[in-house]
Amino acid sequence: MNSPLPASTRQRLDDLLVQRGLFASRSRARDAVERGTVTVDGAIARKPGQNVSPQCLVVIDDPAQGYVSRAALKLIGGLDHFGLDPAGREALDIGASTGGFTQVLLERGASHVTAIDVGHGQMHPDVGGDPRVTVIEGLNA
Repeated sequence: MNSPLPASTRQRLDDLLVQRGLFASRSRARDAVERGTVTVDGAIARKPGQNVSPQCLVVIDDPAQGYVSRAALKLIGGLDHFGLDPAGREALDIGASTGGFTQVLLERGASHVTAIDVGHGQMHPDVGGDPRVTVIEGLNA
């Protein structure tokens, strides 16, 4: 991680992660770094704002990376723990937000999910655009 490059040629790790397309936003990159799932040149990165070389080797080992919400991992754990199988079923996601639970339900084979949230425009387009999803916004359920 320590490089002889001048500070002017180095950049923030969270910015680099987004620039390389490894995360959609600095907040997602920051979260992954703070959880210890990012290594830079073989060392676990601990600070999202640390300055790194633009040529550094970055490895991501983040099980949440494929989901629109980190909460998806908790929901997967809950489904597994209680032996719930949504395959072929219709489901309701109350408080859907970005759609982490909806995404997991679809991944597990739900035939349709109605996703309700009091907010507007929060549902990730990849999830909300799925034909098996009906998004209802502005409803305090």
